[in-house]
Amino acid sequence: MKKLFSMAAIVSAAVFGFSDANAQAYKTGAGVLVDFGDGSTFVGPHVKHFFKANHAGEFSVLFGDGATVAQANYQYHQPFAGANGLQWYVGAGPGIIFGDGFTEFAPSAMLGLDFKIPGAPLDLSMDWRPRFIIGDNSDAEAGRFNAGFRFTF
Repeated sequence: MKKLFSMAAIVSAAVFGFSDANAQAYKTGAGVLVDFGDGSTFVGPHVKHFFKANHAGEFSVLFGDGATVAQANYQYHQPFAGANGLQWYVGAGPGIIFGDGFTEFAPSAMLGLDFKIPGAPLDLSMDWRPRFIIGDNSDAEAGRFNAGFRFTF
């Protein structure tokens, strides 16, 4: 019940708290992404690039526990009214997990917050990113989260 209430609060804030202002606070950011939660923790480089004001692509290669995750995600962004640099986003994309003797398809969805620090070339993001693993060890990992730390250009 507590999880349901938290999710309802996030969705309500997203629906009622955004403005029509330009969501893009930077064009490109590059840094480190940490993928954690149920299962292994993965860390590696990633890049987020805005193709249009509200539309971004995020690309990453993450390493951990003898495996590598390569993923490309589309994200739709909207700012919160009155919160300079803070925006919410929703997205999805494909991923591939490969390691010693295995390869698995791992699409994921995401819902998160992105904060470009005003006056500094730094951006932080945090999202809930459930992953679906399709392969020899098919599984669904609902308890996955990502934290991103980027320098912006």
